[in-house]
Amino acid sequence: MSRATPKMRDLAERLIAHEARGNKSPKIPLALLVDERLRPHLATLMGSVGFRALLSRALVLANAEIPWLRAVHVKPDSSFAGLGELEANVGPEDFLEGCVVLLAQFLGLLVTFIGEDLTLRLVREVAETTPQRF
Repeated sequence: MSRATPKMRDLAERLIAHEARGNKSPKIPLALLVDERLRPHLATLMGSVGFRALLSRALVLANAEIPWLRAVHVKPDSSFAGLGELEANVGPEDFLEGCVVLLAQFLGLLVTFIGEDLTLRLVREVAETTPQRF
């Protein structure tokens, strides 16, 4: 099992907290981050199929750490199926932990493919698209 690294977990926690502060929508901060913030940038870089594959692999890796994530699937448009329903059934702390692990796994895979510098630059760009400063 490949656990999310502490560095990627920290980055994921900060991104989710940042997104939650600027979130005026009822959407889950993790879903908002992936659907509206990361996908446009990464689809340009790796294509929509590549983005979906990376997200699907991150979900598989996160399933090993957070078993309830097995009920979540990545839809063809790269959005999550089942995540919103789970939010009501999983305690808030457990739900947040699952989101952090999933995002950390995604960021870790991204670092593997494009490198840490480019990943961090992308994260900064994404964070700057919201009103708060990351």
